[in-house]
Amino acid sequence: MSLLAVAREGAPLHRLKDQRFRVGDVLLLQAPAEAVPSALLSLGCLPLAERGLRVGSPRKLVLGVSLFVGAIAATALRLLPPHVALAAAALATVLLRLVSVREAYDAIDLPVLILIGAMFPVGEALAATGGAQLVADGVLAVSRHLPAWAALAVVLVATMCLSDIVNNAAAAVIMAPIAIAVAAGLGASSDPFLMSVAIGGSCAFLTPIGHQSNLLVMGPGGYRFGDYWRVGLPLELLIVAVSIPLLLLFWPL
Repeated sequence: MSLLAVAREGAPLHRLKDQRFRVGDVLLLQAPAEAVPSALLSLGCLPLAERGLRVGSPRKLVLGVSLFVGAIAATALRLLPPHVALAAAALATVLLRLVSVREAYDAIDLPVLILIGAMFPVGEALAATGGAQLVADGVLAVSRHLPAWAALAVVLVATMCLSDIVNNAAAAVIMAPIAIAVAAGLGASSDPFLMSVAIGGSCAFLTPIGHQSNLLVMGPGGYRFGDYWRVGLPLELLIVAVSIPLLLLFWPL
C-alpha cells in the first residue's frame, strides 16, 4: 500500500515523512483492491470513498492525448464530421489497448443517451402540438414592451433554468423550437436566439443534477445542494452580461 497524500482539517500536508497521523486525518492510499480491507483494519482507518483512478504510463498518456487532439483538429479543419472524428478516436483507443473493451463499455452512460433520445420526440411534440408556440407567446407577452435584446436575454435565462433541471442536451432540444417561435414573433433572425439556447444549455451551474460533472464532484468535495447556486448564480449573471452583447455583435437581430 502506498500513501499518496494526507489532509488535516481540510488542508493538505507536505513532507509526509515528517508527519505523524492524528485522529481525523484523511489519507489517500493506493493498493490492490483485495488488500484494502485488511490494510485499513491494521491501520485503524475507516474507508471514506473509493476512487476509480490508476497510475498510467507516459506512452499511453501521450498517445491518448494525440488521438484526442487529432480528432479535434480533423473537426476544426473540416476533414471529418465531429461524430466521425471522435468516434474514430474512441475506437482507436480500444484497438491500441489504451483502454479495454470492458472499460470502454462501462464508460458509456446509457441513461444519459436514453434521456437525450427520449427528449427529441418531446421537443418535436412541443413544436407539433403548439406547446412551443404557447411558451413563446408567454415570453413575448413578458417582453412585449421591451427591446428585442431583452427577449433574447429571457430565452437565455429560461434555457439556463431548464438546464439546471434536465440534461443540457434535452434542454436545448426543448428550447430550440421555442426560441425559433419567439424570433418569428419579433420578426427577428433566429440565429442569435438559437445561439442563446446553445449557451444557456451549457450553463447548468445552479444544481448538482443539472449535469453529470456537477454530481460527480458533489460527494468527494463534500458539497451540499445549496452550495451550487451560491457559486453558480454570480457566474450565470456574468455569462448573461457577456453573452448578450456578443450575440448581438456576431449574430445581429
